Amino acid sequence: MLTKEQIENDLKDAMRAGDDVRKRTLRMVLSTIKLAEVDRQEELEGGALLGIIQKEVKSRQETIEEAQQIGRDSLVESTQAEIEILEAYLPEALDEQELDNIVSETISETGASGPQDMGRVMKAIMPKVQGRADGKTVSTLVQRKLSAS
Repeated sequence: MLTKEQIENDLKDAMRAGDDVRKRTLRMVLSTIKLAEVDRQEELEGGALLGIIQKEVKSRQETIEEAQQIGRDSLVESTQAEIEILEAYLPEALDEQELDNIVSETISETGASGPQDMGRVMKAIMPKVQGRADGKTVSTLVQRKLSAS
């Protein structure tokens, strides 16, 4: 289970090692975590931390796309290095078959029968795949399966 203390310890290690990219990336993540804790007025753990790291990865992926469009190769390289650091904190991603099985099971568990049940299925499935699958991918798969019902 990912903890804020683990990230803080990794930041200290990066500072000792003089790893500027890791240090900068972990500082940004800790800053985002602390901001979220202030907003929610509670300490974040597990799934909430994974959610923040996923958002940070997604944000950097968007930065890469924009940088590629304008030809900023140095920005692409540094941002890709940050993504690799962040992905080390995420659990292994689900493959298509595993995700498909989880979606099918969740649809059965919730008794969903059509697209009108999309919200109920998504609410039940997201905690199961937190950090291991992109919400957009899950949403698309759920929508496809419910439309086929």
